[in-house]
Amino acid sequence: MSRIGKKPIEIPKGVSVSKEGQLMKVKGPKGELHQNVHSNISVEIKDNEITVTRPDDSKENKSLHGLTRALIQNMVTGVNSSYKKELEIVGVGYRAELKGKNLLLNIGYSHPIYFAPPETITFETPSQTQIVVSGADKQLVGQVAAKIRSFREPEPYKGKGIKYVGEHIRRKAGKTAG
Repeated sequence: MSRIGKKPIEIPKGVSVSKEGQLMKVKGPKGELHQNVHSNISVEIKDNEITVTRPDDSKENKSLHGLTRALIQNMVTGVNSSYKKELEIVGVGYRAELKGKNLLLNIGYSHPIYFAPPETITFETPSQTQIVVSGADKQLVGQVAAKIRSFREPEPYKGKGIKYVGEHIRRKAGKTAG
């Protein structure tokens, strides 16, 4: 049995879960998410718990079992308390600011970069060198944060660029005069 797949998912107060055919819908205070479940995997909603089961021990069903449970757990957690990724900008003159909902990045190019978020994603800029990406969908939050980071990835000599908070950048020694 899958260690992750066999754990039941608790439904917190304020979150409603429904299943229509193979479509799981999760609704909560932070938004609404839906996910298609593979036809081999069965999902049962009883009381305040969701259980995920598989029909047999074939390799495909084993892999889908834990995956499906994790995706549903991420949806339940996301609509209850949203996910967030924090980014940090390092470099002289590099900064970020909000223009309405859009993010304006000045990161050393000859032109500013305007980035419009998807519908369910919100940006915050606590300071000029910090960006917080938040939303209910864990995959989308990570994807948007990775997209922003890709505009100017940290370089190994001075560490200038956009990096995740807590990310360690491997540094290289520069040229030595000699």
